[in-house]
Amino acid sequence: MADNRISHISLDDATILWRNADVEQERRVAIFDLIEENAFAPVRSVERGLEGPWRLYLSVIDGRLRLDIRTNDDKPAEELLLGLARFRRPIREYFAICDSYYQAIRKATAQEIETIDMARRAIHDDAAQLLLERLDGKIDTDFHTARRLFTLICVLHIRG
Repeated sequence: MADNRISHISLDDATILWRNADVEQERRVAIFDLIEENAFAPVRSVERGLEGPWRLYLSVIDGRLRLDIRTNDDKPAEELLLGLARFRRPIREYFAICDSYYQAIRKATAQEIETIDMARRAIHDDAAQLLLERLDGKIDTDFHTARRLFTLICVLHIRG
């Protein structure tokens, strides 16, 4: 039986132009949570008889998300390129709400933080649903995996 999950994930450091402590924490948590629990089956690779677990390398090239999917022994399985135009607005909204959230953590009341966090989760959930739609027929995955992948897509878009 195939182990259809991500065992390793790596972001293209050349793509990430700017980092701060909050962003690094988001990246670390998303990668840790993703590795701990995920569902990930690249459809074409599975149809060709390849089996997971999978190694995933993410980068942004010419405005497209590149998913370089490899077998656990690091042999190429397939590469997907997803246009990111439909993600521009959710990414921009997510950055804005995250900035508000990080500022609120430092000086707002618990109720204000909770309100901002609810809005942040809603934007994140909508973007994860969009990612699931874009991956349909290409990668079989679940909502929680898509949600964590969206976080990593955002990390790849930070420009400072």
